[in-house]
Amino acid sequence: MTRDSADRTDARTDGGVDAGGADDVALDPWGSSTVSDYRKLFEQFGIEAFDEVLPEVPDPHYLMRRGVIFGHRDYRPVARAMREGEEFAALSGFMPTGDPHIGHKLVFDEIIWHQQQGGDAYGLIADLEAHSARGMTWDEIDTHARDYVLSLLALGFDPDEGELYRQSANREVQDLGFELGIEANFSELGAIYDFDGETDVSHMQSVVTQMADILYPQLEEPKPTVIPVGPDQDPHMRLARDLAARTRYFGVTEAYASFEVDDAERALLAEAYETLSERHPDETVRCGDAATYLENQRDPDATDAAATTADAVITMCKEAGKEPLRPRIRFLDRNATDEAFEALIEAIEGEKRVYEEHIDAFEMDRAEAEELAREVELGHGGYGFLPPSSIYHRFMTGLTGGKMSSSIPASHISLLDDPDDGYDKVKSATTGGRETADEQRELGGEADECPVYELYAYLLSGDDDEFATEVYEECVGGERLCGGCKEQAAELMAEFLEDHQEKRAEWEDKLDELDIELDSPRKRV
Repeated sequence: MTRDSADRTDARTDGGVDAGGADDVALDPWGSSTVSDYRKLFEQFGIEAFDEVLPEVPDPHYLMRRGVIFGHRDYRPVARAMREGEEFAALSGFMPTGDPHIGHKLVFDEIIWHQQQGGDAYGLIADLEAHSARGMTWDEIDTHARDYVLSLLALGFDPDEGELYRQSANREVQDLGFELGIEANFSELGAIYDFDGETDVSHMQSVVTQMADILYPQLEEPKPTVIPVGPDQDPHMRLARDLAARTRYFGVTEAYASFEVDDAERALLAEAYETLSERHPDETVRCGDAATYLENQRDPDATDAAATTADAVITMCKEAGKEPLRPRIRFLDRNATDEAFEALIEAIEGEKRVYEEHIDAFEMDRAEAEELAREVELGHGGYGFLPPSSIYHRFMTGLTGGKMSSSIPASHISLLDDPDDGYDKVKSATTGGRETADEQRELGGEADECPVYELYAYLLSGDDDEFATEVYEECVGGERLCGGCKEQAAELMAEFLEDHQEKRAEWEDKLDELDIELDSPRKRV
């Protein structure tokens, strides 16, 4: 499927582009989230389409090229670091509640690919989350943790160049989680995760531990970091990005006057400044001038949000009167120590204005200011976190139709399945074929709604885009019938499982050499 993005949207692996769905999408990290229309994630949650950043990614993974990775948050800093040979990191976690299966392989592959691209790679076992949110015993967790680690290694994770850890055994993560917990409260967690009075405290604690996991790669130094996840984990990413900002010593924004404004208000001030500067290039633009300009632009009959914003800006400008209106960079004091605030004042070169809780600089740009603020913060004991990025892959359809579920063995193929069992599951899978062979030849198959075709696109074709395209086009063109297609897929699946389990066996003998605690010392409660 090496077509351009416009063509590829017609050949999605799960019908996500054209399928209808509920008006709202609920993303529950511990529930059974499904997405019938991935476009709604762009509209409702601000996830960006991955196609837009794909040209910036050097040698993109086949999951990216085929649209399986469909969305991202702020991936451009990671792509830029790859292109320029700078440091970056990739981290994702696995809740050990059952056998690793082919759906988990998507995340394994994404971590491994980023490691191969030069990133610092982290694979974590979310054992605290499994114990608190799913009620797993420590014995069960230990068994599943071992299986997840073995599969990650067998697929290509390099433990010498990356880090594997368990939440419960990583003191740095737990300490960071404690600090991040200071920046969050129950009301916020309740709003994000629908927690209520029946939610146990350990479950809430596991959330801040996950926030610490996401920011852990930046503990030694800030760097672009990507978290590959399914879209159901997006609530974690939004909270982690918020907490990263809240821990910063300084916020950096653009401003035009001494008073504080929001983004919409700032846009009106920018418009007023640019227009008045062009009209009167030799005169100082003052806040009162901006108030007059905005009053003249305002529709007197308008009562919407834009009119309310305009009224607020006009009022502020009138109150500021003769104060010059001019662009500047503003450093906001969020959590800075007195020493750090004074150090920032000294470090800002050129014209500046110092206020009680912010500093305005007139001779630097936004990027330069961000770097200076982080440098001062790091020099005075702060974290300096960059907002973590994320990429989102599509949910795999279960072999029986519907969602792939660990609790329904026939719906998924475990990475621990005997190759013969994997073969049989594929042979028994639901397809997107027509009722008869004649109809299939005449109308073509519905590959976009076929769990077996997904196996080719997500796994069995590997890096061979030409093979994936051939399977797709033969199916929709009526040349490929379901019986032969499933036979080929079943054979490839059996080969994959046999190879994978041989590599798992090779790693099993070397597990004791790894720097990860696989047997928990915790009491079995």
